[in-house]
Amino acid sequence: MRVTFRPSGPLWRHGDFLKLWAAQSVSDFGARITREGLPYAAVLTIRATPVQLGLLAALMLGPSLVVGLTAGGLVDRSRRRSVLVGADLLRAAVLAMVPLAALMHWLAMTELYAAAFVVGAASVLFDIADHAYLPSLVERELLVDANAKLSVTESVAEMGGPALAGVLVQLLTAPIAIAVNAATYLASAVFLAAIRKRENPPPPTARPALGADLRLGLAAAFGQPLVRPIFIASVVAGLFGAFFQTLYMLYAIRVLGFSPAVLGVVIAMGGVGALGGALVFPALSRALGFGPAIIASAAISGLSAMLIPLAHGPWTLAVAMMVAAQLLGDSFGVAMLIGTKSLQQSVLPGDALGRAGAAMRAVVGAAAIVGALAGGVIAERVGVRPALFVGAAGTIAAQIWLLASPLARLRRLPGAAA
Repeated sequence: MRVTFRPSGPLWRHGDFLKLWAAQSVSDFGARITREGLPYAAVLTIRATPVQLGLLAALMLGPSLVVGLTAGGLVDRSRRRSVLVGADLLRAAVLAMVPLAALMHWLAMTELYAAAFVVGAASVLFDIADHAYLPSLVERELLVDANAKLSVTESVAEMGGPALAGVLVQLLTAPIAIAVNAATYLASAVFLAAIRKRENPPPPTARPALGADLRLGLAAAFGQPLVRPIFIASVVAGLFGAFFQTLYMLYAIRVLGFSPAVLGVVIAMGGVGALGGALVFPALSRALGFGPAIIASAAISGLSAMLIPLAHGPWTLAVAMMVAAQLLGDSFGVAMLIGTKSLQQSVLPGDALGRAGAAMRAVVGAAAIVGALAGGVIAERVGVRPALFVGAAGTIAAQIWLLASPLARLRRLPGAAA
């Protein structure tokens, strides 16, 4: 397993992968603007309450449940590139409506709720199809390298996107910042449409009912001993991690006193950490073994969450603690993601990847919805900082499932599933 970011090696000569990489790069960058832009619009323009922010976060996370329940079979029975292009075009159309509503003075929480849900649904569909599409585009021995390269550009987007979002919001308002993202999704669709490799047609199968698709996906994911602990840990982490989705921006702006521009820079530091994470996992895997590298990455990422509610004192100290949380959390979170995605793509059957990924997203999404709403309610009653302590403690506890799993004995990436 060799990962190289110099312009050499087989993936640098793989034209279709480069187009996929370009499509994801441009849409990842814009997506960060929207991810921050919707809460910015809610906090700064509409003066949303914690409960309203909890509902907004739940609607951004909710599509993982709704789409996860319905899209797995669609992805496995469709040409996955067509699904990717369609999701991009839908996201572009919906986001273009937000600045239009603002210009017409119609923008309210209702519009933000609708945009959050529809764009979130299209994004989940895109992610499920993309996860299933990559193994058909590159060879198995290149999967870790491909996932690492895709994570690098996600990291660069994490560095530049939030900082740019903060500046754009401060200078031009949040709806105008969101308009930029619509153009990035159009560009992504163009790159994807240019991929030349033809997909093999999906196997001719009967169209089972929704319940059958979900059962097949859950059986594939939960029945694989190496994937099962990742699945369980993801559910617990999704439940408590959603506290941060709900309260992070409110905490930084109203409790710590950060401006949008400063907050954008703090969040961008997560991109710096994520960029390092794309380089960290291959080194950790060589030193510790594939499974222990996943466990170590997950543990460090989970522990870093506690730095967020601990941030206090002078402004510079608070900024330093928030930056440290971003650097450690995103660095090792991305390292863990590279390992878990490559493992799932390797050991799960190719014709069930869509349904397995969708089922996992559905269960994790359901947990995240509960967590987002619970975070808003708990913050209303006991305060934002205590609620974030609860979220951090739960995120740390989620990693227990990995420690006592077969992952601890996995030395290298297994062979492909039948």
